Amino acid sequence: MKKTLQVLVFLVGALAFGQKSISSFTLEQAVDYALVENASMKNAAADKKDALAQKWATIASGLPQIQGSFNYQNQLKQPVAQIPAEFFGGEPGTFSEVVFGQPQSLNASVTWNQLIFDGSYVVGVQATRTFLDYSQNAYDKTALEVRASIVSAYANALMAAQSAELLSKNVAQIERNLFEATALLKNGLGEEETVDQLRLTFKTLQSNERNAYRLAKISKQMLNVMMGREINDPLYLLDTLERLVGIEMVEEIPTDFDLTKNVDYRMVQNLTEQRSLELKLAKSKALPTLSSSLSLGANAFGDTFDFLDPDKKYFNTAILGVNLQIPLFSSLLRSANTQRAKIADLKAQNTKTETERLLGLQFETLTSALTLAREQVVTTKDNLDLAQRIADKNEIKFKEGMASSFELREAQLQLFAAQQEYLSALVSVVTSHTDLANFLNESL
Repeated sequence: MKKTLQVLVFLVGALAFGQKSISSFTLEQAVDYALVENASMKNAAADKKDALAQKWATIASGLPQIQGSFNYQNQLKQPVAQIPAEFFGGEPGTFSEVVFGQPQSLNASVTWNQLIFDGSYVVGVQATRTFLDYSQNAYDKTALEVRASIVSAYANALMAAQSAELLSKNVAQIERNLFEATALLKNGLGEEETVDQLRLTFKTLQSNERNAYRLAKISKQMLNVMMGREINDPLYLLDTLERLVGIEMVEEIPTDFDLTKNVDYRMVQNLTEQRSLELKLAKSKALPTLSSSLSLGANAFGDTFDFLDPDKKYFNTAILGVNLQIPLFSSLLRSANTQRAKIADLKAQNTKTETERLLGLQFETLTSALTLAREQVVTTKDNLDLAQRIADKNEIKFKEGMASSFELREAQLQLFAAQQEYLSALVSVVTSHTDLANFLNESL
């Protein structure tokens, strides 16, 4: 039902502001949009494709490799060899100049190479799975980071907009008070200090209001950039802080978590597996390597280029080869590399153990932060209501001459501060909830 309502709100926004460029987003829609259009997400998706390509490149290196070659030669000046003339009935001690072969030759061949056994290749194929898992986990981590940044930017944009609206209302209220106080002063019924106090508050709030609207604009521009949109694209936020917090305040805070769902832990597991495979790779260097090859070819010779003549005679060749390489002695190089790989594997195991402990601490920290943020919302809301009542009473007393302008100003400043604290508490709940959801690898 919740999903259906969000879709309906999204469609209504699209119809209201045009179909060509959707500019209205709930928080969830903004996150979904960023997970497709954000530059970091596009790069992470490209890295996944690259990892898959590397996997097949590794596997293919051990599969049959077939190469063809074509070689044509025309000896414009043939080499001359000297042989003893007595071979041809000449005088001993003299030499005859002889040209061997015909000036033109053509050679075509096809060679097939096949790796039969190589320990490094076996380990490399095993490593492709770990590498693919790592690229997927890196993609998931990027998605979580993008989601967190969008939630933070969206919440801050909402806060900036609501802060600007509150300041506008406050400015209007102070302006009315200043107008009334000025009128009383002109009629000799007020004090100049009262007008000065109100004017001071009015000028300060006016400046804050202008800055708040500039900040609201920048906040939307920042959200646009993070979502992968143009900086000045129209952007309408369909959610409110109160609605987001209202949803999150009723959810139960988990008391435990599944360590294997945490993306940082999965990446540490990938690192541990990688170090284990590197150790296997170092040990595999002591194993022999066996490969084979088969080459089929044809040669032809002539005084002129007549190789396309159907009656031309070609001489066929066929070569079968087997190559076995056995490592015998490396001056302890392989042993040293194996020891280094063992040390790296041990360090990875230590890192994994430490990560498990740190993640447990991080879980406690995040749940505590969310609990505190929820309590702060309740506290700041109570404080806001109280500050509002105090400001209202002081305004009534001021108009009746029972409160000074200083007391009114203090009450109003206290109200303004309470408003900002309440908005900050709402943002803190949204961001704390997102941080915990990302840690647990759960949806918003």
